[in-house]
Amino acid sequence: MKQYLDLVQDVLANGSWQENRTGIRTISVPGAMLRMDLQKDGFPAVTTKRLAFKSVVGELVGFLRASRSAAEFRALGCKVWDQNANENRAWLANPYRMGEDDLGPVYGAQWRQWPAYKLLDADRTAQIEDALGKGFRMVSALSDEGRDKVLLYKAVDQLRTCLDTIIKDPGSRRILFHGWNCADLDTIALPACHLLYQFMPNAATREISLCLYIRSNDIGLGTPFNLAEGAALLHLVGRLTGYTPRWFTYFIGDAHIYENHLPMLQEQLTRTPHPAPTLRLSDRIPDFALTGRYQPEWLEQVEPSDFSLENYTHDAPLSAPMAV
Repeated sequence: MKQYLDLVQDVLANGSWQENRTGIRTISVPGAMLRMDLQKDGFPAVTTKRLAFKSVVGELVGFLRASRSAAEFRALGCKVWDQNANENRAWLANPYRMGEDDLGPVYGAQWRQWPAYKLLDADRTAQIEDALGKGFRMVSALSDEGRDKVLLYKAVDQLRTCLDTIIKDPGSRRILFHGWNCADLDTIALPACHLLYQFMPNAATREISLCLYIRSNDIGLGTPFNLAEGAALLHLVGRLTGYTPRWFTYFIGDAHIYENHLPMLQEQLTRTPHPAPTLRLSDRIPDFALTGRYQPEWLEQVEPSDFSLENYTHDAPLSAPMAV
């Protein structure tokens, strides 16, 4: 992962000191990008320290199941949500918090159950019938500024829709899902950082690529974690739709290093990266390319143990506190 170390050096060389909500200063640059050819470069696991891979895939599985409780993530082997759930003072005082370990509708809830509403004039029969035919259900009738209205609702499974489109219309440039729901920003422990995923299948080569946009990324802890998680998701989507993962492009809005992470990253810069490992998915996850059967229900059925790294050589572990 030389690209990762190059990013660290770029932030250190060209960043400026910034204050932020955590109270711990960061050195930050606006706009950064990593672009990896997964077929040639291997799986993007950091090798100049040990990647917490079990935590990475535990979080991913929690997202796929629309988990919104730190307890559910812990049960999957991921403890990174504990502090945000139970030690974030702003969240502890938030009236939308539902008790210990609650996170609100974080990432997976938006990925798999995006709350969609339509407020339509009660006399727009064709519009109402169209919405009902698309899975919306009537919630209530109401009066809005003197006009009779109807409110309709459905939960949108954005990720499943992406897979469906890959199968049915791989030439679409609209195969994406979003985690930034403006209506829910005040009801969650942490607004989405990795917030926009766009899949790009190539039906001719049977390869699939992913662009991921992250509004704010902690280079020391977040970037290695999110790189591995995004690449693992791309491999899973490729398995379920019959495509081989190819390009993974990783965009960062605010790329920053926390001041108390500097010793960890300076140590990593003295180390030489090892060859990248290979990601293996369990044979129990159906391979569309081999079976010809589309089984998207496996998005909810995968377990953390279905993901493993082969030939993962890394240097000694390094740690640093997460800013909350």
